[in-house]
Amino acid sequence: MATKAPFKTTFAASEVIRPIFTGGAVAIENDARILATTLGEDAILTDLKTGKHLAKVEGKAPTTDSIDPQLVRTVRPHATPVVVLAVDRTSTLLATGGTDGSIKVWDINGGYVTHTFRGPSVLVSALLFFELATGPKKQSETKDSDKKKRRHSKTANAEEEEEEDVPATARFRLASGSQDGKVRVWDLHKRSVVANLDSHVSDVRGLDYSHAQNALVTASRDKTIRWWDTRSWKPRKVIPCFELVEAVGFIGDGQLTYTAGSNGCLRIWQTDTGRELTTEQKAKQEAEAFVSAVYHPGIPFIACVQVDHTVALFNIPTEGTTSTIAPPEPFRRISGTHDDIIDLRYLLPDHSIMALATNSEDIRIVSVSEPSDSTALVSSEYFGQDIALLKGHDDIIITLDADWSGHWVATGAKDNTAKIWRVDPKNNSYTCWATFQGHAESVSAVAFPRVRPVDGSKAYADPLNHPPQFLITGSSDQTIKRWDIPKEQQRVKSGIRASYTRKAHDKDINAIDVSNNAQLFASASQDKVVKIWSIEEGEVQGILRGHRRGVWSVSFAPLNTPMLQGEQGSVSGKGVVVTGSGDKTVKLWSLADYTCLRTFEGHSNSVLKVTWLNIPPPEERSKKPILIASAGGDGLVKLWDVNSGENECTLDNHEDRVWALAVHPDTNMIVSGSGDSTVTFWEDTSTETQTASNEAALKLIEQEQELDNYEYAGAYREAITLALQLNHPRKLQGLFEKVVYSKTPDAGSLSGLKAVDEVLATLSDEQLFLLLLRLRDWNTNARTAPMAQRILWTVVKSYPVSRLSGLSVKGAKGQKSVKEVLSALRVYTERHYKRMEELVDESYLVEYTLREMDTLAPSLDNMKLTEGADKDVIMS
Repeated sequence: MATKAPFKTTFAASEVIRPIFTGGAVAIENDARILATTLGEDAILTDLKTGKHLAKVEGKAPTTDSIDPQLVRTVRPHATPVVVLAVDRTSTLLATGGTDGSIKVWDINGGYVTHTFRGPSVLVSALLFFELATGPKKQSETKDSDKKKRRHSKTANAEEEEEEDVPATARFRLASGSQDGKVRVWDLHKRSVVANLDSHVSDVRGLDYSHAQNALVTASRDKTIRWWDTRSWKPRKVIPCFELVEAVGFIGDGQLTYTAGSNGCLRIWQTDTGRELTTEQKAKQEAEAFVSAVYHPGIPFIACVQVDHTVALFNIPTEGTTSTIAPPEPFRRISGTHDDIIDLRYLLPDHSIMALATNSEDIRIVSVSEPSDSTALVSSEYFGQDIALLKGHDDIIITLDADWSGHWVATGAKDNTAKIWRVDPKNNSYTCWATFQGHAESVSAVAFPRVRPVDGSKAYADPLNHPPQFLITGSSDQTIKRWDIPKEQQRVKSGIRASYTRKAHDKDINAIDVSNNAQLFASASQDKVVKIWSIEEGEVQGILRGHRRGVWSVSFAPLNTPMLQGEQGSVSGKGVVVTGSGDKTVKLWSLADYTCLRTFEGHSNSVLKVTWLNIPPPEERSKKPILIASAGGDGLVKLWDVNSGENECTLDNHEDRVWALAVHPDTNMIVSGSGDSTVTFWEDTSTETQTASNEAALKLIEQEQELDNYEYAGAYREAITLALQLNHPRKLQGLFEKVVYSKTPDAGSLSGLKAVDEVLATLSDEQLFLLLLRLRDWNTNARTAPMAQRILWTVVKSYPVSRLSGLSVKGAKGQKSVKEVLSALRVYTERHYKRMEELVDESYLVEYTLREMDTLAPSLDNMKLTEGADKDVIMS
């Protein structure tokens, strides 16, 4: 018997770059290990060092990897939405502010309200717990001045005695900022307002207190920051910022103050003088504007949150700095969400980083290598870490491509331009090499040549200084252009002219791909056709017609593609292309006669991307199929056997359209990017699956032989256990029939053999549930029902009712399934008993009939037989 299982193509999601922040609050643990962010209505906990997902708190039931958050209490403190909250330094009090101006203070452990403060009916925009640094006893200077103002003087001893009676909570304060620009300071001990700071004229966005400076700093969207003396509650300094300030705070012992605002710049101020230490900074793009910032003495950086949901981490300036400092630059960025993943490509020769087009004006470069990989050209602390941003386009980037080395990236955007980027992460250099202007509408497709330089050539040895020869672009203006890439970096944005321009299609061009020999390129359009062009002349060589909707993607077969089997015969693998269309199909085309070789159907929505997987080496082609991958608007990635046309497997990990696909040229890993902001890395597990299948098949044969041996030897205990494990109902039925109908049953045994009784009394939940399923099936047949009833009787007698009623089996819907099985057993058992009762009733009728026949029929003694002449027997 063959032990090898048939080869099956399998892929498993090994890594996922998922969103962690979509706007709202951000918090960092005191030891700077855990980042807490809001994702929709959920809270996400992320390890800042490794970037690993720790937990997702969903309110009802948390899903977790390494942290187990438990929902302790749910309270409804306000009649209106809660928009801001704060926790004191001891983590025992929680303050919540609502849109109606009410503030409530909660005991976290007890879950009850300790204070309720009501101000004007305007939204509470900021809250801060703090404790006054010193009392009158320690503030000698203030104490002396206060003594002069007091109407009733007190002796020093009396003051000390009075101060000793003041509880520790007397210095606890809660500062609140409102949308009307007012700042109020609440005394938690006296439960009243101790200061009304009426100064700002717009939303108060930031509050912080310095113990060392005895100062409170406030910042507002009125473009000012103010420092307040917490002894007199009078302003020390008022500084205009000329930007909407969204966050403010003291650094270290309070000698420095930071602000973050709408210009996207982190600014450092000297607290005593109010002088800005950072040099003048230009306002950044709107997407980089700051909406909040997080800092406390326990963390070694300032975390600023941008409009585009990016968290930028800045190093803290040295304390005591009084000289001018350079504008701070983030040492690390954490993307909260990548938005829609429109396109992606592997970069660098070792494919250790990836470029993502994310529905924005910038290209995001992320690490896709493990931190343990010492051979990677780009070192990172975790998989998916943000490495760099390619900034330069003025509108959303909708397409990108990379050359053979991964050092050169081409992008096309809605600003009607295409750009070439030089990527040199070793020197932290990401520069725009050239800009191509000439299209009248969005550049929707770009493609580099695929040909590798000759081994040993300068271009092969030093790809960083040898850009690709040309770039092909396609646009929504229905034209294609070829551009010769300059050998030197372009210093001005204009000056490069296209080698040729062709009116290519009647509608938008969606995709362009260049053949591996750099002689042809293909353009796919919304006009339902794909055109094959010569690169040198820019002339049409053929047209592929057959799709019923717009064509979204086109891809040439790799150079090492062998002969392929189409529906009408064999064709050279080098001369084929594959396309994906809005008509939900994938088509394979021959470049010899431009006919359709095969159509792949299976997607339930538009096919948005197609690509070829790595061609198996010649020695493995007999068992491994040649595959193409397609991604669709149904959120699925499907793999197809090119020769058979069959769907090999379907990969499902996205909740929105899958726009982008890429294949690792060495490991065959598939990367899919979706509109749900996730990037999934699918590892090829076909070899592991094949090995496991072969081992499982071999083990099954060995177990079946072992089962036959146990049955032959009469080892019922082992045979029944193994039959249940292998799920062999016919073998199990035969074993039970031998036991139940045994001619020499054991005395006192429920089933017929005491050894079988012991086995049935020691089954696991899974085995017991499986046995009940088999008994249910056997009980439906009148021939096997007696045996099933006997075994069922043994099971019922061997277990308490609680064990059977509370039986829970993983993957079997638990109690509901057990209830259904027991109900089926009961129904058929009642039917069998009813049938037996009817048989008994019928037996009485037969017995009565026989008895009456005995009384009516004459006895044999009174019967005489005579033989007539004609030899007939006559009764006389």
